[in-house]
Amino acid sequence: MEQKFDYNKALGRLDEIVRKIEDPQTSLDEIGDLVVESRALAGKCREYLRTVRESIEEKTQEDTNQQ
Repeated sequence: MEQKFDYNKALGRLDEIVRKIEDPQTSLDEIGDLVVESRALAGKCREYLRTVRESIEEKTQEDTNQQ
């Protein structure tokens, strides 16, 4: 079963990643893993926003056509 994407949770995780990357105690290996994770999350966020935008455009177009 696929879980629904939680945009706000993803943004929170990206904030955590930034704090960890900026922390001088974080190892270079861990930073590499965090960068990979952040790129994947950013891609999911972009896809989510694209889907939301398309949904809004469709609804707006439907409203325009009904008038």
